[in-house]
Amino acid sequence: MRAILRDARIIAVIGASDKTSRASYEVMEFLQHKGFRCLPVSPRLAGSQLLGETVYASLADIPDPVDMVDMFINSEAVGAIVDEAIAVGAKAIWMQLGVVDEAAAERARAAGLNVVMDRCPRQQWAGLGLDDAAGADNVGSGS
Repeated sequence: MRAILRDARIIAVIGASDKTSRASYEVMEFLQHKGFRCLPVSPRLAGSQLLGETVYASLADIPDPVDMVDMFINSEAVGAIVDEAIAVGAKAIWMQLGVVDEAAAERARAAGLNVVMDRCPRQQWAGLGLDDAAGADNVGSGS
């Protein structure tokens, strides 16, 4: 998990919400404050702005390379998103708390992606020592 977050610069947030009380909003905002560029993905909100970024309808619509795909979706929807993540050349997928799909995770690993399931980067942050690590200023910068 530490390596994924250390090496990521651009994170696609699948299932992003404009509701400030939703976990996807809170985590996206947290990651932005840690220096990541977070690109929201939500067909319902596509074309609007969320936390200063344009919302995209799908991963394929994002014009920039994505390092990590953070999923706030039902486990049943993970397979299709993993296939899209592989297709766009993402380096890692991160399934949020309660989101698990072993078959999709195995496909992602076979394609060379790093995989995290049933975890939240915000909750893991302090335990990973990213703020305290040497070079912590580079977290989210791709350096």
